[in-house]
Amino acid sequence: MAEAAQATQGDIIDGTDAGFMADVVEASREVPVIVDFWATWCGPCKTLGPAIEAAVRKQKGKVRLVKIDVDKNPSFAGQLRVQSIPTVYAFWQGQPVDGFQGALPPSQVDQFVQKLAELGGDGGLTEAIEAAEAMLDEGAAVDAAQTFAAILQEEPENPRAYAGLVRSMIAADDLDRAEAILNGAPASISTKPEMEAVRAQIGLARQAAKAGPVEELTARVERDPADLQARFDLATALHAGGKVQEAVDQLMEIFRRDREWNDGAAKTQLFTIFDALPPKDPIALAGRRKLSSLIFA
Repeated sequence: MAEAAQATQGDIIDGTDAGFMADVVEASREVPVIVDFWATWCGPCKTLGPAIEAAVRKQKGKVRLVKIDVDKNPSFAGQLRVQSIPTVYAFWQGQPVDGFQGALPPSQVDQFVQKLAELGGDGGLTEAIEAAEAMLDEGAAVDAAQTFAAILQEEPENPRAYAGLVRSMIAADDLDRAEAILNGAPASISTKPEMEAVRAQIGLARQAAKAGPVEELTARVERDPADLQARFDLATALHAGGKVQEAVDQLMEIFRRDREWNDGAAKTQLFTIFDALPPKDPIALAGRRKLSSLIFA
């Protein structure tokens, strides 16, 4: 029965005295383990049990739950001096580190499980994401994409990994696939800052594909500084060439000359560029401040 439960429920199993050392003590050296001591006749157990299970499922493998019926498995309940049920113990690195007695409200159960999950970290996912980011910075877009995809197999709703996969497709100049991946993101992360950033990056990359030669556009602007379309096209070409600050400067000049030009295209483009940059990027921070000063001047 316990093996069947483990096969179908993964991180929630029916424990036994015989399996306690393996399922709880040894397992807790890799991931935090919660032990719920309960019985079929216990009323509060019927409330607490589902709440703990729900909280554990939310952690997606960062914590495990072992449910032990004390009537069928009294040994370890006795060793841990379980005097009333429900009683919950939390194990980490082979030792009990927390616990409580009685039924708690679901919100408090969530806090208890979240706190325990944090003890175990994220299973190396942060390190894997940073390694994939380094690959992408070095131009290894294919390797980065494979690593981000593997991370998403472990944590499908990780916005950093999802955005990284999209950026890998952008770097590989496969904008259609990048957009398809972005559009297929889980609703729970679709509005996260990382996802909004890659959405902006796709838009800018599509514009870059149509950008003209920088030298030609620069000459047009120098001949006629009031040619705002040429200046806008120059900003697009500069951004496509990685000259983000220069692109921002050209767009600021358009806004300074005529903030309503082309339905406010300069301001819209500036916000798109800022959204595509990391939140604390100095170009984004300074640019937002300067744009605000122009708007309220």
